[in-house]
Order: sequence, then C-alpha cells, then structure tokens
Amino acid sequence: MIDIKHLEIGYQNKRQHNSVFKDINLTLNAGDLVGLMGDNGVGKSTFLKTITGNLAPLSGEIHINNKSISHYTAQHLAQLLSIVVTEKIGGFNLTAWDVVATGRTPYINIFGKLTTEDESIVTKALEQLNLLPLKDKLIDELSDGQRQKVMIAKSLAQQTPIIVLDEPTAFLDHTSKHHLFATLKQLCVEQGKLIIVSSHDLELMKTYINKSVMMAENNSISIK
Repeated sequence: MIDIKHLEIGYQNKRQHNSVFKDINLTLNAGDLVGLMGDNGVGKSTFLKTITGNLAPLSGEIHINNKSISHYTAQHLAQLLSIVVTEKIGGFNLTAWDVVATGRTPYINIFGKLTTEDESIVTKALEQLNLLPLKDKLIDELSDGQRQKVMIAKSLAQQTPIIVLDEPTAFLDHTSKHHLFATLKQLCVEQGKLIIVSSHDLELMKTYINKSVMMAENNSISIK
C-alpha cells in the first residue's frame, strides 16, 4: 500500500537542506497497525509529514498503491490518507460536529453541502470516539483530550484507507488511550485500513500493534 525506497527526509530552502534521516526502505500493507517509535528529535514527525505529502522528500521515492505520491492531486491524496497531529487548532466558533464534518470535505459536491450519507458518517465517527454527547460543544470549550479525540474522529469521518496519527494519545487518559487503540485495531482488522501511529507509550504498542518501526540515531531503522 505504501512503498518507500531510499527516502531521505528533512528540510530545505534556497541555500541549504537539513537532512534528518536517510535511506529509509519500508513497505507498509493494508491491515497493518504500525507503531512508529524512537527518541524525541530522531525524525518521526518529519517522516510522517513526508509520507503524507505535507513535506517534500530530499530524495528517494514514496509510492502509494504503486503510484508516486507526487502524481496525486491534493484532493485525491485527501481521499487516500488522513493525518492527525498534536498541535492545538483554534475552533473559530466551530462545534465538535462541525470539525468532524470537515473530514467529508474531499467528497463534498460543488455546493458544499453534506448529504444524508455524509451526516451518517460524521455521526458514526463521533460515536466511535464516545463524542456524541459533546457534538454541540464549541471546540474551544473542550479539554485538550476531548479536542484530540475530535481531531481523530475527523480523520475517521474522512474514511481514508490510510490513517496517520502523530502522538494521538498525548492528552488522553488511560481508559481513552486503550479505547482509541482498540478502535484503530478494529479498523485494521475489519476494514483493512493501514494505520500508522507514532507514540512513546510502549505498553499500548506492545498490546495492539502488529508491526513496529524503530527509528534511532545514525540512520538506524529496525522493522519487526
């Protein structure tokens, strides 16, 4: 589903480029719940931004479904993969329902209106994260943990075959962490999604993932 060859990640401008990690070779398949691990600063977030098209690779190849990521339009890519990051996002007077509904943007018609099917998908995503009681709450009124769950529900509403989550449990309590990972595992098993999760929580990783990718210093990467 995702095939990565000789990937070098980092940041570049007109004067120079700053390489973070080199020579990543990795194949990730449908149905995998992948745990991405490594120390802070090793390049996990940079890697996730690169494979989702939010950051250009310095060199190497990224193919999704046997097609280079650079050959996808932004809309088509948004129908293939979704990403959740830990940065706080202002709500601009949006409710939890409104934010989750934006996950349907890649599929909305030219009039920008949700269909009955879209609304059902949004409702189901909220239900999966136990958020229905909060659907009418303004996003800025929610706790950090609740807001994080809303952003994850948005990615579920986007209904992409690939979901990427960067430290999704950062603001969640113990019960919510396990509920989230159990939900992700279920999506992989029942719907064949490829889900990539970056986390420092080794207990969760050991309990739920079926493939681990460990990034370490000196461009060392191990896959199990």
